[in-house]
Amino acid sequence: VSNAGVGMAGPLECQSLAAMQSLMDTNFFGLVRLVKEVLPDMKRRRGGHIVVISSIMGLQGIVFNDIYAASKFAVEGFCESLVVQALRFNVAISLVEPGPVTTEFEAKLYEEAKRADYSRTDPETADIFTNLYLRNSKDVFASLGQTPEDIAEHTLRVIEAAHPPFRHQTNAAYTPMAALKHADPSGALMTDAFYKLVFKYDAVLRLSLR
Repeated sequence: VSNAGVGMAGPLECQSLAAMQSLMDTNFFGLVRLVKEVLPDMKRRRGGHIVVISSIMGLQGIVFNDIYAASKFAVEGFCESLVVQALRFNVAISLVEPGPVTTEFEAKLYEEAKRADYSRTDPETADIFTNLYLRNSKDVFASLGQTPEDIAEHTLRVIEAAHPPFRHQTNAAYTPMAALKHADPSGALMTDAFYKLVFKYDAVLRLSLR
């Protein structure tokens, strides 16, 4: 089970390349290093199961989560490319894709966001992040967040499955979000829906979450 991960949220201009590279080293290359260690023996034994804790953000990018989403997209692409070869050796690969999970991980991220320096971006972007994104994100976690124990139960079901799924989403509330992307390959439907949700109907979003 590959579960190591770090988060990053905020305006792109305020994030250093060193911090981005460090995140990718944990979230993506950490997984690559692990798979390189365990896969050869699994192939020799012609059996095994690699379970990767990914994210719904590996399927759909979320505003102000550019680098974190990129790392999870990399995880998804890596596993999707590898799974067919692995199956030839009777090795299963499963991606567990949670939405928001209420842990110290998120609390720490919010605290860091409050103390961050936003002088490297424009005032409008800084205002959107601090007064719109952070507020809505807290409501999302309070309303839709799962417990770590719930994610553990989902992961256990994937591990014990007779025919392990390649992808397993843990939160049904995010199924429509992923479906939007597949409904319109041009991306226009998804982009328009998210723009309106964030900038036109944010009050309705907060009310519905509460």
